[in-house]
Amino acid sequence: MTITPPALSVFETLESEVRSYCRSWPAVFDRAQGSYLYDEDGHTYLDFFAGAGALNYGHNNPVLKRALIDYIERDGITHGLDMGTTAKRAFLETFQNVLLRPRDLPYKVMFPGPTGTNAVESALKLARKVKGRESIVSFTNAFHGMSLGSLAVTGNAFKRAGAGIPLVHGTPMPFDNYFDGTVQDFLWFERLLEDQGSGLNTPAAVIVETIQGEGGINVARPEWLRALADLCKRRDMLLIVDDIQMGCGRTGPFFSFEEAGITPDIVTLSKSIGGYGMPMSLCLFKPELDIWEPGEHNGTFRGNNPAFVTAAAALDAYWSDGQMEKQTLARGEQVEQALTAILDEHGGESIVSIRGRGLVWGMEFADKSRAGAVSKRAFELGLLVETSGPEGEVVKLLPPLTVSPDELDEGLRILARAVRETA
Repeated sequence: MTITPPALSVFETLESEVRSYCRSWPAVFDRAQGSYLYDEDGHTYLDFFAGAGALNYGHNNPVLKRALIDYIERDGITHGLDMGTTAKRAFLETFQNVLLRPRDLPYKVMFPGPTGTNAVESALKLARKVKGRESIVSFTNAFHGMSLGSLAVTGNAFKRAGAGIPLVHGTPMPFDNYFDGTVQDFLWFERLLEDQGSGLNTPAAVIVETIQGEGGINVARPEWLRALADLCKRRDMLLIVDDIQMGCGRTGPFFSFEEAGITPDIVTLSKSIGGYGMPMSLCLFKPELDIWEPGEHNGTFRGNNPAFVTAAAALDAYWSDGQMEKQTLARGEQVEQALTAILDEHGGESIVSIRGRGLVWGMEFADKSRAGAVSKRAFELGLLVETSGPEGEVVKLLPPLTVSPDELDEGLRILARAVRETA
């Protein structure tokens, strides 16, 4: 289809130059339903972006929309800080009964604020408070958010540079397979911890993504994650899993660390936890870590009651019977087969690798600029996909978990065409 970029408008004349997604997808979107977006000119787009993972259940999911409309129409509480409300109680009870108890997870639940970086900041703050130490270890190519504490444990040089001040108290270590299997796992990390002259202060915690989304869909092996959990236990460091993008079923199980069989000390959730795309985040931690004083960490918008309503409805609808996990893994196999066919068609000289799990996948190109060209051509053909990786060299697929097999096929055919036409 032919896309005519919108004329110079209020976006260009009034909105800050910091805007980004609208530059990649020059359209003015008006409506959305399920796996599709529609612009004001009537063009249709299949969405393999899903609000950067905030829309795991699709756009305007009818089950969640009904629960939200009913709540609003009865004048349910919208803003409640951390006061007790019926919506919060219903969410907490559902979260415990559907997720925590069946998995034997002992966590206390904290509502730190509306966004993922709020959850990460609270996790770092709590870890430092519990251990009485400042240093946090993160990993190469990590992304944990845009506020200063989160940026300090983020690897991307471009995003870090935006801080404008030194980012301190964070130390990066090699992520799984950073040295292409030529170096023993955690050799450098262990050596620094043992050596009194290494300059590494004993860390309070280690923060990790099981799959690095913004970093390029780098998938940690379950055995690597288990070894990391063991290292943290032996060295008296807390293990924080940032499950903001990869949690809520993105990799198959509700929590992305379930496959590894570990129980992190602290877990951060956001993006799709609210179900409907509304701002909400959680910081989960083991009960013995709950040493907060009342009001010691707070925020005006930490109690988004409409999000509690849609979050509880999503858990009831999609996580009570185990079917969502099975469906996501099956859809993931469908994606892997299609990407393998694209890889076979174009060969290793053009495409470095495909990688992913569940419904998060990446395709890395040897020519790093090619991923952006593929994303642009896909948009012109009616498919939204973004790029990731330190140099934008990976095309990233993040469709809704509710996507149908036919919709997946449609999007994957468009992607294959975009790759072919940018060769």
